[in-house]
Amino acid sequence: MNVSRSDQAPGAAPGAARGPGLRGRAGSLGPVGLVLAGGISVQFGGAVAVSVMPRVGAVGIVALRLLFAALVLLVVCRPKLRGHSRADWGTVVAFGVAMAGMNGLFYQAVARIPMGPAVTLEVLGPLALSVLASRRAVNLIWAGLALCGVFLLGGGGGFDGLDPAGVAYALGAGAMWAVYILFSARTGRRFPQADGLALAMAVAAVLFLPLGITAAGAKLVDPGTVALGAAVAVMSSVLPYTLELLALRRLPAHTFAILMSLEPAIASVAGFLVLSQALSVAEALAIALVIAASMGAVRTQVGRRGTGRGADPVTEAGAGPAATVDPSTDTGAGAGAGAGADAARTPTQP
Repeated sequence: MNVSRSDQAPGAAPGAARGPGLRGRAGSLGPVGLVLAGGISVQFGGAVAVSVMPRVGAVGIVALRLLFAALVLLVVCRPKLRGHSRADWGTVVAFGVAMAGMNGLFYQAVARIPMGPAVTLEVLGPLALSVLASRRAVNLIWAGLALCGVFLLGGGGGFDGLDPAGVAYALGAGAMWAVYILFSARTGRRFPQADGLALAMAVAAVLFLPLGITAAGAKLVDPGTVALGAAVAVMSSVLPYTLELLALRRLPAHTFAILMSLEPAIASVAGFLVLSQALSVAEALAIALVIAASMGAVRTQVGRRGTGRGADPVTEAGAGPAATVDPSTDTGAGAGAGAGADAARTPTQP
């Protein structure tokens, strides 16, 4: 996410010095609403993607989503191709590979298990990265809380109620999300504005398009499927990225990260409304525990920075378990919280 903060202290809320019109309750409700709208768009876009899978499969819908998202970002951002070092290109290619892997694994997961549990398991990747990077004993509490949630989600630890392959894919997507966060921050430092995000999305699309053609063939060019694929790309990538970019100009990064921690709950609602995926009481409690652990880890990081201790670069790059924002750089946030989350953002963080 490209959020210029050259005129503010690193920890200040973007836009904090823009005048009284953005202060107080009226000033805070706007960006919060934008973040929530972005999250809703991502998760409902994921639900639409699941409904399209019978036509082209998980690989086909990922290929369409990445292709349309890349085309839009390349047109809007018009990234420069010259003037970059070999290390720059290596970083953006690695970012694109992580993005492709995160999307591919996540969609394979939601093809097998409900969206709420899938997003919850995926969030464990960034949460684990945050806990390990912080090196604070208090984070063991959040890790334990998350493990309790996973235990409940698995129906007592065995995951008898969930497809084992779906669980494995969701955990793999979470691991790729953690890698995505790391390369997102590095890309943001090497490329201006959202150039790195656009180029990485193009890399991901190039990687997945041959797989999509092999898996779905001529079905990929069916007009109805193409329209739905474009809708998924807009809902899961373009619109969330835009909304979150606007929000981050007026919202502290840690607040953004806390709001992003709500995505498993939003995914559960989307799965219920669009796909009729109901949750048991135990599954709902499990998702609540993982959300609480994610929020707790974010607050711990904020408290650490507030004491004046140096922030860990990995933790800072993520600004929390569910964010891909780098508040320490002027050239951008790890290339976009809406990616990864578009990052994400899977249907969702991808």
